[in-house]
Amino acid sequence: MVKQIIGRYAVEFDRFMRETVAKNLTDENGYGVMVRYAMGWVNEDDTPYSKTTGKRLRPTLLLLCNETASGNWKHALAAASAVELLHNFSLIHDDIQDVSDLRHGRPTVWKIWGTANAINAGDAMFALAYTSMQRLTEYVSTEQALKAWQIFNHTNLELTRGQHLDMRFETLDKVAVGDYISMIHGKTAALLATCAQLGALIATDNDEIAQYYRDFGLNIGIAFQIRDDILGIWGEPDITGKSAATDIISRKKSLPILYGLEQSNLFVQLYTKPTFNDKDVLYAVELLDNINAQKYAREQEALYYEKAMTALEAAQPTGDTSMLRGFVDFLFQRDY
Repeated sequence: MVKQIIGRYAVEFDRFMRETVAKNLTDENGYGVMVRYAMGWVNEDDTPYSKTTGKRLRPTLLLLCNETASGNWKHALAAASAVELLHNFSLIHDDIQDVSDLRHGRPTVWKIWGTANAINAGDAMFALAYTSMQRLTEYVSTEQALKAWQIFNHTNLELTRGQHLDMRFETLDKVAVGDYISMIHGKTAALLATCAQLGALIATDNDEIAQYYRDFGLNIGIAFQIRDDILGIWGEPDITGKSAATDIISRKKSLPILYGLEQSNLFVQLYTKPTFNDKDVLYAVELLDNINAQKYAREQEALYYEKAMTALEAAQPTGDTSMLRGFVDFLFQRDY
């Protein structure tokens, strides 16, 4: 069902985004290839790339919320394109900051072209996102476009705030659970909140309804990240694609781990070790199980999920909600 939902918009969305990039990005001296490569459109030699990179979840959420609010989704393509370009801009810079060699199974932009070029390509992607937002005036009133622009501006600040906190937390021994929720509010949930809000705003031009959709997207984003945190420790490697020990070995400050650091002195003592072996990882999971860290995280996930669905009901959607609900179900189908 999800492939059908994403496929419903895929052709028009892809056309719109490629058109926006092509009209505004020169190919002089290989400048444009880095952006196209990051979008998954080409190989590093600028030949077409045929495999899928990224699921386009954020623009799909925006267009679904637009239809659920009885909008014409084609009028929201400019905003959908903008959030996808913005998301990919953040990934280019994240890979530099995290010194990540791979993204979607391919070498990252900085790994191929160097850090300086990758920063510049990310900046170009950022500018293209705003160029796409500007095209909203072709479909909605100037007043609506300015409202959307303001929301988009605020989202950019939230993304950088979340990234700042994420990097800062790496230097701290302990982080409060509340501070962690604040971090994922910016780093993960803010863009999903904006997608839902923009979709509804473009459909209705009603600030109150759009705010309910924003609350829906924000809480879905927080719940989604918590689900990811749980899978990072207790998930099946065949499903998640990574060892359950990865988050523990890397000392990732996920929700279950922060709960463990708050609730268990033994867990705190274990985490002071400079390196972990296989026995240490098993012991860490045992300690987390002893304090019911997984149960706590599941309860928090359920709490934010229920907040999201309550906000969606409060928005009183006038369009069909079945596709949006099916899409949300897909986001949470990953098994523990």
